[in-house]
Amino acid sequence: MPPSVSLLDCELPAPDPDARAHGERVAAHLAEAIEAAGGAIPFRQFMELSLYAPGLGYYSAGSRKLGAEGDFVTAPEISPLFSRTLARAVAPWLSALPEDAGLLEVGAGSGRMAADLLAELARQGMAPGYAILERSAELRARQQATLAEQADRVCWLEDLPADFTGVVLANELLDALPAHRVIWQDGEHREAWVAREGEAFAWRSGPLSDPRLAPRMAAIAAAGLPEPYVSEINLTAEDWIATLGARLRRGAVLLLDYGYGRREYYHPERREGTLACHYRHRRHADPFRFPGLQDITCHVDFTAIADAALAAGFRVAGYTTQAHFLLGSGLPELAGVVDDPREQLAMANGIRRLTLPQEMGETVKVMLLTKELDAPRPGFGLRDLRYLL
Repeated sequence: MPPSVSLLDCELPAPDPDARAHGERVAAHLAEAIEAAGGAIPFRQFMELSLYAPGLGYYSAGSRKLGAEGDFVTAPEISPLFSRTLARAVAPWLSALPEDAGLLEVGAGSGRMAADLLAELARQGMAPGYAILERSAELRARQQATLAEQADRVCWLEDLPADFTGVVLANELLDALPAHRVIWQDGEHREAWVAREGEAFAWRSGPLSDPRLAPRMAAIAAAGLPEPYVSEINLTAEDWIATLGARLRRGAVLLLDYGYGRREYYHPERREGTLACHYRHRRHADPFRFPGLQDITCHVDFTAIADAALAAGFRVAGYTTQAHFLLGSGLPELAGVVDDPREQLAMANGIRRLTLPQEMGETVKVMLLTKELDAPRPGFGLRDLRYLL
């Protein structure tokens, strides 16, 4: 079974009355789903409802998620250098595609990445169309405010286009897609389910809810894992890659996310998995603590993503760390054009957070998938990690 989590493991601030009331509505919705299912649901369904239940889930309701007043900060908010460097990487791919090729960002956060990236491309004489696919009403509103000056070039979509040529960007998207939590114990392959104990949610060990899990678990266990061992398999992310493969006619997909190759992901010392929750800039491991009020994430198994990409007709054209990707894409050159000392200090702090191993530099990986695209890949020239997949 998954490890029990003591609420004393992490000091968390209490929600305000409105947030607490919303959390109670989310908890009631989850309890109804559990009751309707006969007493337990797979954790994957619990994560899906907690994050995306219409009008209730963390990403579907109106709470502020990003920035100092939210629960976490992503790379585009840390420094505009992140998105400007990303534009340097994207530019040659767009140039190699037809003139009507555009950019599609899935899960665009505050819109900061889109704004800074479009501004940098404009400095290079490029003005591509920019589409955003966003499930969160609160984030969509923030994006529209952030991108007001570039509104003539930006549109919002409800679904992936059925036929698309261009570049797809996904920064910290895959780790927030609902994952199955799986258990190896006493020679058996089981799945983590969620039940009710009185008024609280509780872990239960149950059967596998998707037939695709069994062969995957057997293959992973063949490498030798200590038991009990708990981890995650994200079939949702793999299905999303398959959908992209069916709909992207030509172009590239750039994925940036926390994760590892499979051998490191399912490491014997990582026996409690990678599940993490983010609430008011505090990280903890209890998904039951504040349902609907906190982000729930699992790191990405990039080997699984690469396998899904190959099956979907993509080429895995690059895989490296965020630090090496940014350095190889022109970060030092962009940082060197600032003269103001205060701006230099802010920029240096941003570069540190984006590139140092103890910050985001090593844990965040960058993967490039291409289809019928032959163009320079400077961000992947410094360190090619595809051998780790």
